[in-house]
Amino acid sequence: MTDNVIKSLTDPTFLIALLVGIAVFATMFTLLPAFSGNQLKSRMKSVALERDELRAKQRARLAVEADRRRKGLREEQSIGMRNIVERLDLRRALADEGTLQKLKVAGFRGQNPLTRFLFFRLVLPFISFGLALIYLFVLGGMADRPMAIKFFVCIVVAYAGFYAPVLYVNNRATKRKQSIQKAWPDALDLMLICVESGMSVEAALRKVADEIGAQSVALAEEFILTNAELSYLQERKQAYENLALRTGLESVKSVTQALVQAERYGTPVAHALRVLAAESRDMRMNIAEKKAAALPPKLTVPMILFFLPVLFAIILGPAGIQVSQRGGIFGANGGASSNSQ
Repeated sequence: MTDNVIKSLTDPTFLIALLVGIAVFATMFTLLPAFSGNQLKSRMKSVALERDELRAKQRARLAVEADRRRKGLREEQSIGMRNIVERLDLRRALADEGTLQKLKVAGFRGQNPLTRFLFFRLVLPFISFGLALIYLFVLGGMADRPMAIKFFVCIVVAYAGFYAPVLYVNNRATKRKQSIQKAWPDALDLMLICVESGMSVEAALRKVADEIGAQSVALAEEFILTNAELSYLQERKQAYENLALRTGLESVKSVTQALVQAERYGTPVAHALRVLAAESRDMRMNIAEKKAAALPPKLTVPMILFFLPVLFAIILGPAGIQVSQRGGIFGANGGASSNSQ
C-alpha cells in the first residue's frame, strides 16, 4: 500500500495532472469575482434605488394629504350647520381666541372646522341625553335605581356630550404637538445643513419638508405652509410667528424668534440654528431621561401584582407539592413515631 502511494507521488504524469488541477482552480478563483461584478456597487445601487422609492412614496403621500386638506379648505360649508351657528350666534357664546388657537394647533384651519366644532357642541348634548333616556327608561337600564339617579345620569351624559368635541380637539392637538416635538431636533439639523450649504430659508424649508415627512407629516405640512406664507405675505415676520402659533411649542417659538432677529439685524442664521439644534437635542434627551427615571415607581405595582406571585409560586410550588404528597408538614414525623411505637 505504501509502495503504491510513493509510486503514485513520484509518477511524473500524476504530478503534472495535480499541478494542472491546482492551476485551473487558482485561475477560476481569480476570475470568478471579476465576472460576478462588484458586490459593493450593486448593493449601494440597490440601497439608492430603495431610498428613492421610499422618498417617492412619501412625496406622493404628502401630495395626497395636501390635496385633501386643500379641498377641505375650499369645500363649501354645510348650509344647515352654518345657518344654525349664525342664527344662534354660537361663535360669540362658545368660541374665543383660545378655541381658535386650539383648533389651529390640532391642524384644523379655516372657518369650516370652527363651524363644525360649534355645531357638534350644540347637538351632541341633546343626542347623548336622548340616548341616555332611551337606555334608562325604554330599555330598562339601571332598573333598581330611583328616578332621581336616572335623571342625574342623563344630565351627566349630556354634559359629557357637550365637552366631547373639546376633548377630541385637545387630544388631537396633544398628539400633533408630540409628533412635531419628536421630529423637531432632526428638522433643525437638516435645516442647518441646508443653510450652511448656501440654500435660502425658503429652499431649506422645502427640502426639510420633503425629508422630514417620513418622521412627522404634521411638521412637513407646517414647513410647506410656512414656505408658502413667506412667498405671499408682506412681512416675513408674520410667517414665522404663524408657524409658532400653529405648533404651540416653545422650541419652535425660539427658533422663529431667532430667524426674525437674523433677518432684522443681519446676524448669521447658521450660528443660531446650530445653538438651537443643540438645545433641542438636549431637551429631547432630558425628556427621555425623565421618562426612564419615572419607570421604576410605575413598575412597582405591576411587579407586586403580577411578578411576585408567579415568583413565589415557582419557588414554593415544588416544596408545597412535596409536603402535600407526604400528608402535611408533620405527616412524616407522625408516621415515624407511630411505627416506633
